[in-house]
Amino acid sequence: PMSPKTIAAYTEISRKMLLQSSIDAERFVRNDLNLSLSLGVDLAALHGTGTGNQPTGVALTSGIGSVVGGADGAFPNWGNIIDLESAVAVANADIGNLAYITNAKVRGRLKQTARVPGTDSILVWSDDAAAPLNGYAAWVSNQVRSDMDKGASVGVCSGLFFGNWADLIIGLWGTLDILANPYSLDTIGATRVTIFQDVDITPRHAESFAAMLDATTA
Repeated sequence: PMSPKTIAAYTEISRKMLLQSSIDAERFVRNDLNLSLSLGVDLAALHGTGTGNQPTGVALTSGIGSVVGGADGAFPNWGNIIDLESAVAVANADIGNLAYITNAKVRGRLKQTARVPGTDSILVWSDDAAAPLNGYAAWVSNQVRSDMDKGASVGVCSGLFFGNWADLIIGLWGTLDILANPYSLDTIGATRVTIFQDVDITPRHAESFAAMLDATTA
């Protein structure tokens, strides 16, 4: 079952901005708020805690495949990539919209890592823009956390996910609610605009995903 959880974002618009004729102030604000809301939903989809009105993200979903770098984390390598794919394949879930997702730090590390350690062999992250990780698409978003803990590696571990992203359901209730409040900031001539969206996130099948959550990069 899914249940609505509210995410919100707000901004404050000055009188002087509303007086500008050089830009469309409403569109500017709308795009800014939509971006903030979208980033929040992306973060929840990957790392939501399941508490405090947050959905449970893929990282904390029970039953996904797990690849461990080490007691204190480890630099991601070619073996980790194969293990992530194998974790999904062993569960007979390697179908659909299969792709990796990680952050810019992990991408940078994999671009410097040879498939065969100590050699100048092919790098883990290849030059194939459409499918740079072992023939699969790989998306990069800094909504993938890079501040996780593992053993002595505190606040420096990153996530690396693989799975069938068509199986990640993002449910929305109703439309985007917009509330303009011209009163609370009237003494400084500003209007506060707040947007709300009710959302929940769940994988259809936990087996469709695998994650390495202790990838170190430096």
